[in-house]
Amino acid sequence: MAKSELREYIEALAISIGLAALIIVFVAQSFLVEGSSMEPSLYHGQRLFVEKVTYHFREPSRGEVVVFRYPGDQRRKFIKRIIGLPGDEITIKNGLLYINGLRMDENYINGPTYGTYSAPTFGPVLVPKGHYFVLGDNRRNSDDSRYPDVGFVPRKNLLGRALFIYWPLGQARPLNIPRVLERIDTAS
Repeated sequence: MAKSELREYIEALAISIGLAALIIVFVAQSFLVEGSSMEPSLYHGQRLFVEKVTYHFREPSRGEVVVFRYPGDQRRKFIKRIIGLPGDEITIKNGLLYINGLRMDENYINGPTYGTYSAPTFGPVLVPKGHYFVLGDNRRNSDDSRYPDVGFVPRKNLLGRALFIYWPLGQARPLNIPRVLERIDTAS
């Protein structure tokens, strides 16, 4: 005896909802950029594709844009760029970022980098094992690892890495690691 047409539709809908839930929880998800902390790389209202699989197979890389649970309220999600890896020494002096003593010429950021509450210096701090130092690209307007409410981000709080902007369509593009940050891994 054949299934009724209505039952087939209900089963197909249930399977679709189940698959969508599995994909969102374990594979990939859309993320809406809110605020200006990642300008000029990302702008308020853009939508990103965030994948959640890679970090099960390898460690996060310096320069990747990541979505993570805000340490002060696990229900909130932040988006920042990984600057410091476990074991790195991070220092900020006179508007410039230093990683392991190397000065970074960051042409991808919005303005100079200062310490907490516009202090001229920050650090040096050593990124602890299992944690990451993250900064927004808009350094004058970013709640990030310089501030105690965020601090070093535990690996377990990383939800995934942002791969590309997909909305608005006219702004669609992949998110790349700035060259200055790619070179550190080979230089240190």
